[in-house]
Amino acid sequence: MALKLNTNGPFLQSQKLSSFALPPMANNLSLRSPKFVMASTLRSGSKEVENGRKPFMPPREVHVQVTHSMPPQKIEIFKSLDEWAEQNILVHLKPVEKCWQPQDFLPDPSSEGFEEQVNELRERAKEIPDDYFVVLVGDMITEEALPTYQTMLNTLDGVRDETGASLTSWAIWTRAWTAEENRHGDLLNKYLYLSGRVDMRQIEKTIQYLIGSGMDPRTENSPYLGFIYTSFQERATFVSHGNTARLAKERGDLKLAQLCGTIASDEKRHETAYTKIVEKLFEIDPNGTVLAFADMMRKKISMPAHLMYDGKDDNLFENFSAVAQRLGVYTARDYADILEFLVGRWKIEELTGLSGEGQKAQDYVCGLPPRIRRLEERAQGRAKEARNIPFSWIHDRQVTI
Repeated sequence: MALKLNTNGPFLQSQKLSSFALPPMANNLSLRSPKFVMASTLRSGSKEVENGRKPFMPPREVHVQVTHSMPPQKIEIFKSLDEWAEQNILVHLKPVEKCWQPQDFLPDPSSEGFEEQVNELRERAKEIPDDYFVVLVGDMITEEALPTYQTMLNTLDGVRDETGASLTSWAIWTRAWTAEENRHGDLLNKYLYLSGRVDMRQIEKTIQYLIGSGMDPRTENSPYLGFIYTSFQERATFVSHGNTARLAKERGDLKLAQLCGTIASDEKRHETAYTKIVEKLFEIDPNGTVLAFADMMRKKISMPAHLMYDGKDDNLFENFSAVAQRLGVYTARDYADILEFLVGRWKIEELTGLSGEGQKAQDYVCGLPPRIRRLEERAQGRAKEARNIPFSWIHDRQVTI
């Protein structure tokens, strides 16, 4: 899980829950001016540590957090949908024995031809440019922060796994979704390790920082907001992994393309499940759901990895996002396209019987995709001059952003 919408920099979110945020043009998309509470992330070896302060205070920047915003009576809606979820959501999971595993796409370490297979993989990887590897690493790090995403889902009122092994349909889905998603980071991590093109220690540090920092999607413990967020993010990761597959194919590495495409297909299946949940909410509570949709879009969809840090670059997420935007892996246009897709998928324009506030929310979300595209066109016209940035993930080699 896919790609924070950072108003000071590009990309999503994309922020998975393997995901992504609104890219560079969002700098000018001032839909809301939230207050912020700042908290320092203290680096090991810093003067603050020497003075006795905590060595790590995550995250570096979070919004003022709202918790448990959903009225208690709404929780009953989700409890009443447990059987529906069993029949309509759990069917989008695959039995473990029918799932692909990372090893299906990687050299077999127990075979006599292992070394030859690794050499072939490394030869193919030599033809892939550094900017592609920056994006692939960023996608992998996002996927590897999976513990954060399961934690976030288990903050949602009415659907959380109350025991860690609950047999409600909602809890079963969260655990099994996590188990399926876990393969994505494993596969990309092992591929990058074998490729010889990246600095694995720097990547591992980034993963540790990211999991320690968590994420700030502003879902307020509400499954209305949470499932709208995951619907967007799953489609964003589907788009992102699909585009890394396309670029790998264009560069002649068909096996890498297959690897990325396989992950994309998982994201698409998970997107289908989450969008069905929100579709059901629109059926049961159209007014409450459209208000939640507008609220989530005003906040902007944040990429799960928006707090990434490698111990060196305080603007790592923004720089990674800029490379993804330039390569066409995930762009502002993709953000608008995803929103437009969801507006159509949930038939927002056809909603009737809404309150006055509900009608305003309906108009807002329906009018937002073209507004984003107009802002993107203006941003492209004011594009800054390209510059080169070193990335620790690729041994500090420079990449154009």
